[in-house]
Amino acid sequence: MATFVLIHGAGDVGWYWHLVEAELRGRGHETIAPDLPCDDDAAGLPEYADAVVRAIGDRTEGLVVVGQSLGGFTAPIVCHRVPAELLVLVAPMIPAPGEAVTDYWAATGYDHETTGDTIDVFYQDVPSALAAEAVERGKPQSEARLGEPSPLTKWPDVPTRVIICRDDRIFPPPYLRRVARERLGITPDELDGGHTPALSRPRELAALLESYVTG
Repeated sequence: MATFVLIHGAGDVGWYWHLVEAELRGRGHETIAPDLPCDDDAAGLPEYADAVVRAIGDRTEGLVVVGQSLGGFTAPIVCHRVPAELLVLVAPMIPAPGEAVTDYWAATGYDHETTGDTIDVFYQDVPSALAAEAVERGKPQSEARLGEPSPLTKWPDVPTRVIICRDDRIFPPPYLRRVARERLGITPDELDGGHTPALSRPRELAALLESYVTG
């Protein structure tokens, strides 16, 4: 049995993972999906990592840390502070050590323009009622401290996997394939669908996550 530590992205809450949690728990695993203080101007990446570490508590075995989108900045910091066995990044931002979130776009050569409202961009393939609930539950993302250098000093010595989504309107697959290769030397695994597979394809995402720990 693994314990999946599920870290949400910008302006979101742990609820984002609830369907994946149900799938993983049904397969005999434990899950943790904390809310990050992303709407707090006083909180930055260190405080995001603090929230995750508090939620993990005294668990020390079978930890799989999973970061979605902006959660890709928090997840490797957490892996320096807990005995993680695996790090998984989903539709992610993949940070370099010491990099500020606000510097990421230029540093990775991001030149893609996204158009449309929140549902069109983030939840294009999520059932309409579920997408509306996701928007309602979301929190405003504070940018007050996103210009600070990440406390990450080096990539954690933890096996790392990257999952990208073939229809992602925010991080197009060619872009993420290149960044994963350049920054981690990794060829990503791929799922159909848009930027939020935990809501649009929870069963497929859970099965892929489980496959990483079952071999």
